[in-house]
Amino acid sequence: MYSSSLHAMRSRFLAFGMLAALALVAYGGPVRADPGPAPYLDPHLSVQDRVDDLLDRMSLDDKLGQMTQPERRYISPAEITRYRIGSVLSSGGSAPDPNTPESWADMYDGFQKAALAGPLHIPIMYGLDAVHGDNNMVGATIFPHNIGLGATRDPKLVRQIGAATAEEMAGTGVDWDFAPCVCVARNDRWGRTYESFGEVPELPSMMTTIIDGLQGDELGGPTSVLATAKHYVGDGGTEGGDDRGDTKISERELRAVHLPPFQAAVKRGVGAVMISYSSWNGLKMHQDKYLITDVLKGELGFKGLVVSDYNGIDEIDGKPGFTKDEVAAAVNAGIDMVMVPTEWRRFIDYLRDEVKDGDVPMERIDDANRRILTKKFELGLFEHPMADRRYLKTIGSAEHRKLARRAVAESQVLLKNKDDVLPLDDDDKIFVAGRSADDIGMQSGGWTITWQGEPGPITPGTTILDGIRKVADPDATVTYSKDGTGIDSSYDAAIAVVGETPYAEYHGDRTGDLTLDDADMKTIDRLRAAGVPVIVVLVSGRPLDVAKELPQWDALVEAWLPGTEGEGVADVLYGDADPRGKLPVTWMRSSDQEPINKGDGKKPLFPFGYGLTYDDD
Repeated sequence: MYSSSLHAMRSRFLAFGMLAALALVAYGGPVRADPGPAPYLDPHLSVQDRVDDLLDRMSLDDKLGQMTQPERRYISPAEITRYRIGSVLSSGGSAPDPNTPESWADMYDGFQKAALAGPLHIPIMYGLDAVHGDNNMVGATIFPHNIGLGATRDPKLVRQIGAATAEEMAGTGVDWDFAPCVCVARNDRWGRTYESFGEVPELPSMMTTIIDGLQGDELGGPTSVLATAKHYVGDGGTEGGDDRGDTKISERELRAVHLPPFQAAVKRGVGAVMISYSSWNGLKMHQDKYLITDVLKGELGFKGLVVSDYNGIDEIDGKPGFTKDEVAAAVNAGIDMVMVPTEWRRFIDYLRDEVKDGDVPMERIDDANRRILTKKFELGLFEHPMADRRYLKTIGSAEHRKLARRAVAESQVLLKNKDDVLPLDDDDKIFVAGRSADDIGMQSGGWTITWQGEPGPITPGTTILDGIRKVADPDATVTYSKDGTGIDSSYDAAIAVVGETPYAEYHGDRTGDLTLDDADMKTIDRLRAAGVPVIVVLVSGRPLDVAKELPQWDALVEAWLPGTEGEGVADVLYGDADPRGKLPVTWMRSSDQEPINKGDGKKPLFPFGYGLTYDDD
């Protein structure tokens, strides 16, 4: 896979055998005379032959372990060895202490050595949600969330972002990314709206290029990580934008709106698909055999592995915890690996009982294992199981941050520009205010270091205020006050950087209005009272209800959730980059218009695809 010569391949093959033997000793395994490597350990054989050979050697316990994915905090290395665990994950915010690249690599290698100490030396895959860069790790480059990338309409850029993310992951060993989210967001009240590239299927479909970036031209390259298309299927179409809710639409609409991005992902060879918490017409996706087995695996020809969402099987019957019936229903529906963070021993016991009772056919277990093992062989994990620490130097690198800055600039959508107040002159006297102006956590949003994200200097980066000061002339006056106090009429313009407090998924569902926070409104009012032009920069994961206030603002820029490189926002404000972003979603005229989407006959404040440039009159 990686070798340039037969000699190199044989050397690595022998090195793996030595590593497995050392792992056996380290974890107390028996030391026996080596009869020679098994065929599945031979990298010269085809993946199919290796999988066939390994499957023939596996016990039921081996196979059940491969289908089990615990959370790192609830399993020890010794238990990984004992139970033949197939994968471990970090949930949002679950990180080693200290949260450094080296600690991640050490943790990964420790878990991997434990897996290799098992009787068959099968490596684990380690998964996490790197949804806008390797966002669980302090110091990583944090790119704009998907809604901003959708505004760029730039698939090549998105591919580059995938490749940069994969590089930063590779240094720590993490080889499975629970991304991209290819959902089609149809209601802005939904707390995952910012995880979507847009409201029409064409946008997420065209942005599946990120899969090519993550996985490389083919799985197995030195920085290749397994990509995951999620959440299958229809999660963006639930009634009321209710996360984990019910998508009550016809099959025709499901196929027309929500299925195409998954079809595009499968065509690109995506390695995994994650199932949605949501339901389709009352049936939980985690038990929907028709959509998982018949449509995804059969009709679309998906050959990769299907993974549940976090504790996803628990919700099939609507009651806390999971039962044997839920385990059987999920596996029989076509789920190959089950994300069962805490109660993973009970899951293994239940699944074993269901197999022995005949409620889960052995053919289904073998099919799941075949899919899992195929990806492990294709990733090259049997030859290169440990973190490739050469790539630690790429984490938060200048090259990656430059790419992120360009992505931020391309994602900015100019919605109003009265009297050409923008772009600013380098030497303008500027007053900057707002909760989101000087706050990396606010501008990065959810899924940043922690699951829900949080305000504050949570990771290195450039705030929007920092960016303004860097892009402006060194001799220009740039004054900052978080709440807008201290401004007077001497300034050429005022910039209010306001928006949403970080959130993730159902915590971010907004069932009431979608207006700005009172503190943000008071800040803007203070700036307006000074009688200078006011430029509002919205830092948000979705459109907000601003129609009533908009006439009093001179300019409006939607910055989305730009991540750590706030200088990209400043590049557009000062004209160093032209505003190129186009709305990936329709902008409501009022909150009660939700859901509002392209072609539904409702009159929006700004239509899908809207976005001004500095050349517009």
